[in-house]
Amino acid sequence: MEPQDEERVRSRAELTPEELSAGSEDPAAQAEAVLADSDERTEVPNAAPDTVLERRTSADAADL
Repeated sequence: MEPQDEERVRSRAELTPEELSAGSEDPAAQAEAVLADSDERTEVPNAAPDTVLERRTSADAADL
């Protein structure tokens, strides 16, 4: 694993309040899975058909 990926996992492994209340046996493994899913959804927009991924800049949004 690349050092920057290790840092992403380490950072994401810090559980949110909701995750803390639900518990996690392996926060690092959970973080890796969440980040892998996020990366796939970013790289392959149709990876999650129920999710709409909008790609626009803040300037585009200001025009609405």
